[in-house]
Amino acid sequence: MTDVSPPPIERTQAFRDGLIREMRDLRAFAVSLSGSFHQADDLLQETLLKAWQNSNSFIPGTNMRAWLVTILRNTYYSQYRKRGREVSDTDGVYSSQLATPPNQEASIDMADFQIALQKLAPEHRDVLLMVGASGLSYEETAEICGVAVGTIKSRLNRARARLA
Repeated sequence: MTDVSPPPIERTQAFRDGLIREMRDLRAFAVSLSGSFHQADDLLQETLLKAWQNSNSFIPGTNMRAWLVTILRNTYYSQYRKRGREVSDTDGVYSSQLATPPNQEASIDMADFQIALQKLAPEHRDVLLMVGASGLSYEETAEICGVAVGTIKSRLNRARARLA
């Protein structure tokens, strides 16, 4: 098993000093890659963050500038590829085409249905709910209500006609 102990304080300080020394040149390289000071600053920040997080993979005594430039370049190309897949939509034109329209009409329809259902006679409403909503058969509904199957069919027909 590998020992993952924190680096000595002097190594951390030397690494930090090396990062600070290279910042100006890294920023200039970032500006030349991106063509924008704003993007270059973001790119530099991302590079320094990645370098700090991976400081244990830097071998002291090797070329820190080359290591940092490699991180910066790879970060830039990763962001560049990502931007190629993204769509700039500052005015919301594309997102409005992708948006799902609200389904408020369905809730209005349901409210209208509930109002109409309450206006039915209780025997018609009960039969409609038993057969239509609960899925009971005509025979089961007739047995529950204590009436003939033909009466259930008649009540269901009248309930559906009044709802329509």
